Amino acid sequence: MAYATVVVLEFPGLSVVEVRGFEAPLSFPYVPGLLSFRELPTVLGALESVESPVNVIVADAHGVAHPRRLGLASHLGLFVDVPCVGCAKSRLVGEYEEPEAEKGSASDLVHRGEVVGRVLRTRKNVSPVYVSVGNRIDLSSAVELVLACAPKYRLPETTRRAHGAANKLRRGEEFGIAAF
Repeated sequence: MAYATVVVLEFPGLSVVEVRGFEAPLSFPYVPGLLSFRELPTVLGALESVESPVNVIVADAHGVAHPRRLGLASHLGLFVDVPCVGCAKSRLVGEYEEPEAEKGSASDLVHRGEVVGRVLRTRKNVSPVYVSVGNRIDLSSAVELVLACAPKYRLPETTRRAHGAANKLRRGEEFGIAAF
């Protein structure tokens, strides 16, 4: 089974507005570099149940920082036609210089001579995250958004809260706004 959750937050306060989940059988095998083909149907299923307006998506995935320049955040953006940002915990492609230790420090992620993302420090002295454009947003705006969504922790609140909801969904527990 595949599980996907969507947590809608108000911005800039980041309070939870809505939480939705979706589960479905997997219909595509795991193939390195083609993860979006496996995960996208479930993510779209979760998004279809959202009742609140969605103005931008911060996905726990890569956008153009992908060998084919089409990570899950980019692929998703083509379907939903709203700005999408990829914010991943690990690097998939590219080289970079380690950003300074301070929160907000960043360096370009370069793959095959092209800037495909930015390596961003969201907290002092923690591992950086890898931000890349998904769709309909520029890299500087994507970095600003991720930094604004990560006021206390390494990962943006969008990712942290969606992970919590996904864990509850997997365990068969109820989840809702009150749980977050």
